[in-house]
Amino acid sequence: MENEKIDVERIIQHWISRSDSDFETMNNLMESKDYHWALFIGHLVIERLLKAVVVKITGTHAPLTHDLRRLARAASLELDVEQKYLFDTISTFNLNTRYDDYKQEFYKKCSADFASIWITNIQQLRKWIKTKL
Repeated sequence: MENEKIDVERIIQHWISRSDSDFETMNNLMESKDYHWALFIGHLVIERLLKAVVVKITGTHAPLTHDLRRLARAASLELDVEQKYLFDTISTFNLNTRYDDYKQEFYKKCSADFASIWITNIQQLRKWIKTKL
């Protein structure tokens, strides 16, 4: 896979398309008050856009990870302290929703206010990452 020639533009468009679809789903989940799932999908919105940037910058497949900071590093993105915090926190939405031992605590945390704040952060990061594409 290391020397594999890939269709960079096709793969970038794949990641963007998946992210855009997830963005719609995230918004629908917020409307239906499924806050923890909206945040989980919000993580995927960012993850997939970062993978598109990695492919654009490196010309290779993005790493198989859900860690947003790791993907940002692979994409050579310069992050400020706040962005690092946002990526680290949003990465936990993936873990907290997937694993039973974290789920209950995460459900309790996912009020309408908490989710709204983080969905806004996800929307802002999404706009910023799209400027890199």
